[in-house]
Parts: sequence; structure tokens; C-alpha cells
Amino acid sequence: MLSLLMAIWISLWPVSFGLAAQPVVRAVLFYSPTCPHCHKVMTEDLPPLQEQYGDQLQIALVNVLEPEGQRLYRAAISHFKIPPERQGVPTLIVGTQILVGSWEIPEQFPQIVAEGLAAGGIDWPALPGFKPPKKSQLFGSLTSQVSIAERIRQDMPANAIAIVLLLLMIIFAVWVGAQIWRGRKGLWQPAPDMAAWRDIAIPILAVIGLLVAFYLSYVEITETSAVCGPVGDCNTVQQSPYARLFGFIPIGLLGVVGYIAILAAWLVARLGRGRTAERARVALLTFTAFGTVFSIYLTFLEPFVIGATCAWCLASAIIMTALLWLTWQPGLAAWLTLSPVRGRRRPRRRHAHAP
Repeated sequence: MLSLLMAIWISLWPVSFGLAAQPVVRAVLFYSPTCPHCHKVMTEDLPPLQEQYGDQLQIALVNVLEPEGQRLYRAAISHFKIPPERQGVPTLIVGTQILVGSWEIPEQFPQIVAEGLAAGGIDWPALPGFKPPKKSQLFGSLTSQVSIAERIRQDMPANAIAIVLLLLMIIFAVWVGAQIWRGRKGLWQPAPDMAAWRDIAIPILAVIGLLVAFYLSYVEITETSAVCGPVGDCNTVQQSPYARLFGFIPIGLLGVVGYIAILAAWLVARLGRGRTAERARVALLTFTAFGTVFSIYLTFLEPFVIGATCAWCLASAIIMTALLWLTWQPGLAAWLTLSPVRGRRRPRRRHAHAP
């Protein structure tokens, strides 16, 4: 009799203390780090669901670029008889349902989760060779615990190039800032003869930069896949939240405006005379300095925050830094001409008095 009462108490213990097991929906997401649609699903669509349901939603991530992930994906195709036209990533398997692409998953998965929890939960799909992951390996834990080193390793060759370029840009920007400070103190003198080719190189580089910015704007606005080089992951960068300023202004479009402003200032400096030309040279220095600082910020985001580097973005950063190198000396000389150096005495004006 005592044993029977103990068994009943133990079976009712979780309920009596309000600790009844909650239903859980479990799913498997097949993805690729180089897939922009996967990136959208993982950064925009799934996090709100994960935040809403917490531990009641468990999603295992399977990278199809890894040998084990590719094997599991092939097993899923065979087991669930996924037709060729529906094969690709992102693919989300929940129970026996297959959701493919960045449209089906956000459209259908929220309702599947809600209905699954109401029905008592959905267990891991019966996928041959699949082993349920630990809690620390689930989607929510992985996305919140990625270290900077892990981000850099995600696109190691391109991220390493970005870091080297970032250091060089910072060193050069600091050096230019030091020269401007010396100019304010009257410690800098412009070179007697500035090479004429520098003045011609400015519009050439600006036009190349403008073409790059136009292409990046097209990719960001239309959300199409970018053509990437042998290294880098342009699409991950372009599909990230950092590809738009304030969430709606494409960064590429800012580049278009910046390069057009540089070309306009160069044209005024080239054709203008006197103080108009000098002001245009100061504007050139201002535009290229701001563009370089902003490029430093964007280049920092790629390896350390996004975990991927865009070759087009690096090309624009190099172009903008080269433009600063071409414009800082004439710009500083013009600024000193327009603004007398601190400490230099200005001639006093004599006021005439009526006799």
C-alpha cells in the first residue's frame, strides 16, 4: 500500500509543483553559410519565433557544406522523397513536413509551431543517422554564443585580408589627421610641385568607385545574388542587416551619392577659379576623409561582426582610401589658404575718422 502511494505521489510530483513538462516542437534546418536566403531565414525569420517560444522551440542546424551535413541532407532527400525541383537550402524539416526556401519557411513555419504545441509537441524528424543535439548546439544558443574568433574563421581568407586592410586604413587615416593638425599649427607646408597625374587619377578612381557602388545598390535593392570572386562571401554581407543604414537606406546607395559628390567637387576645383576652386578642394578632402572613415567602420563589421567579407566592399574601401591619398595635400593647402593658421597675426584695419 505504501509503495502504491509513493508511486502515485512521484507521478503527480511535477504537476503538484507546477513543473509539468511543456510541449516542444523540434525541427532540423539544413543551410549553407554562403546562401543569402539561408542567412535571411536565420537572422530575420527564426529569431522572433525563438524569442517567442523559448525552450519550446528547438531547431538543429545542419551545415550542408560539411561532409556530415551533406550526408544527412542526402539521407533526408532519400527518406522523405524530396523531388529534384525542391532540393536546395534552406530546407526545414519539422515532423514529416518539408519547407524549402526563404518564402515557405516564414510563411508556414509559425503556424506549424503553434499547431504543434497545441497538439502536444512535435519530436525530431525520423531522419536516418540524425542524432539529437545538445541544448548548447541548438539554434538559439549557437546564434547568441558565436565568438569573434569563430566569426573570423567562417570566411578566414577574406576576413584575414579585410583585417590587414583595416589596419592599413586606420594607420593612414591617423597619419592624415596628424598632418591636418600640423597644418593648423603652422608646421606643415605643401609640396612645391604636386604631380599633375594626381588630378587626373581622381575622376578615374571616382568613376570606378561609382560603378562598384551602383552594382552594390542593385544587389541590395533587388536582393539578388552578387557575383563574388574566388574569396569572400559577398551575399552574406549584402543580405545582412548592416547592408542598410537605419534599416532602409542601402549602403551602396550612400556610396553612389558619395562618389557623385566627389566627382562634382573635382569638376568645380578643376574649372573654378580663386576661392571657389579652393573651397572645392576642401570639399574633396572632406568627402574622401568621411568616406574613408565610413569605409573603416564597414570593413570592421565584416570580419568581426558579420563573419564574412565582400570583395566589392573591400574594392570600394581601397578606392576611397586612394582618393583620400590623392586629395589630402591640395585640400589641406586650400584650407590653409582660406583659413589663416592659428597664431599668425592678421593685419589690423585702420578706421578713418571724420575730420
